[in-house]
Amino acid sequence: MTSTNGSETQRTGSDIARSLELLWGEGERPTRGPKPGLTLDRIVTEAVRLADAEGLTAVSMRRLSTELGTGTMSLYRYVPGKGELLDLMLDRVYMPAADAEPPSGNWREAVETYARETLVLYRAHPWLLQVNQARPVLGPGSVGGLELTLAGIKSMGLTDPELIGVIVMIEGYVTGVARTQVHEVEAVKKSGLTDQAFWEAQTPTLGRIMSSGRYPHLAALSDDAFGSQFDHFEFGLQRLLDGLDVLVARREAENPSGRKA
Repeated sequence: MTSTNGSETQRTGSDIARSLELLWGEGERPTRGPKPGLTLDRIVTEAVRLADAEGLTAVSMRRLSTELGTGTMSLYRYVPGKGELLDLMLDRVYMPAADAEPPSGNWREAVETYARETLVLYRAHPWLLQVNQARPVLGPGSVGGLELTLAGIKSMGLTDPELIGVIVMIEGYVTGVARTQVHEVEAVKKSGLTDQAFWEAQTPTLGRIMSSGRYPHLAALSDDAFGSQFDHFEFGLQRLLDGLDVLVARREAENPSGRKA
């Protein structure tokens, strides 16, 4: 099952064993009752579509049954409840493409690819930012994605905990940027004001305050300091990569044989 606390959805009490069976295809198919043509794949696909269009709160077993044109009890023959359904939804969107391969370049290219693709994922499925994923139930999608990422960064020559640390660091950075971008889109929808209109409404007041001399460093910033032309995501990503470059070079100097420390 799931519970909602503010903007975050927390899984509470879902059947981990059942989720794993469903994720890895080890669960038995229903033997009676469901409408012909109804499958677990259809249920998960519709749940993801509904969450993308209307948000995670719109996804309920009753609403899904309506969208799929079947009875609510038919859904329960495939998936026990919303907690297990959410596990399936998460793994579905994290599933790598069937022909996905690790970047053929160096580890830096692999990290860049991982970061950019993760940002695209969050933009396409903003409801992901509402889900507490501190303790994920691992299915083929999440495991396959992690395998691809590790294959791309193993040449860094770091220890195993450090390689996982790289992934955690990049994931944390991307999540923060994605959350800000999603909030910006939501703010426009809820207020009806574009970013330009929002800031223009504050210009007269802020102009007087900046002219007071109380905030000299802010007042001295150039007109383009907060401009949308500057790619803050790419700037931050490249600085993180620069830092990792230093670490990798240090490890190579300490361990010229190329073996992990």
